[in-house]
Amino acid sequence: MHNEFTAVFERDGEWVIAYCPEIPGANGQGRTKDEARASLAEAIALILEDRREDGLRGVPADAERDTVTVR
Repeated sequence: MHNEFTAVFERDGEWVIAYCPEIPGANGQGRTKDEARASLAEAIALILEDRREDGLRGVPADAERDTVTVR
């Protein structure tokens, strides 16, 4: 699956801080923009995985599950 999100970068002294406006709580940091981008990508993946698990807890066992792809 391929997803794209907005990454906003700000300099804070020697650090680059990154955040994603579409995913509240998704933040990353690094000494370089590339490090901050990688940190942010990991944070986004962890948040989405957690939200998926949380969202599926309430699905009835007999409900039909499938996937949908957004491009």
